[in-house]
Amino acid sequence: MMMSSGLRRFALTAHVTSSVGLLGSIAAFLALAVAGLTSRDAQMVRAVYPAMDLIARFVIVPLALAALLTGIVQSLGTPWGLFRHYWVLVKLLLTVFADIVLLGRMTLIGDAVRLATAMTLPQAELRQAGIQLVVHAAGGLLVLLVPAILSVYKPPGSTRYGLRKRNERHALS
Repeated sequence: MMMSSGLRRFALTAHVTSSVGLLGSIAAFLALAVAGLTSRDAQMVRAVYPAMDLIARFVIVPLALAALLTGIVQSLGTPWGLFRHYWVLVKLLLTVFADIVLLGRMTLIGDAVRLATAMTLPQAELRQAGIQLVVHAAGGLLVLLVPAILSVYKPPGSTRYGLRKRNERHALS
């Protein structure tokens, strides 16, 4: 099923917007994570982790889910398909993986907020949580750059399913 030209452009715009927004919000999250980890100012540390929690819950998670959903819609309504080309399949798998890791790390963010807002800052525990948050944010940013690169370069290579579908189309014409 192919989408109309207008609907395809709308879906592409929604996908690009949510994906680019996701990369930007993760970059902001990473900057805050680094600030929380390296700052010697207790007031700054106490402010950083709740801000990270807000960004994660109200920006990163919705954009991650929107990027996944709009990517699926975009691929199903265009000739690229969801399972026809390896680059589309790799994008899907990386996005699903990143979303699962993100949702799994939400408790870590909540723990960091709890530690940072405690009456006395538990330095060792907060440092350990801070390191994990920096690593996961940086890793997430790198993992999600791969789909962006694949979207631009679209390397050749059809899956078996894609080859079969192409052969079926040629046989019909």
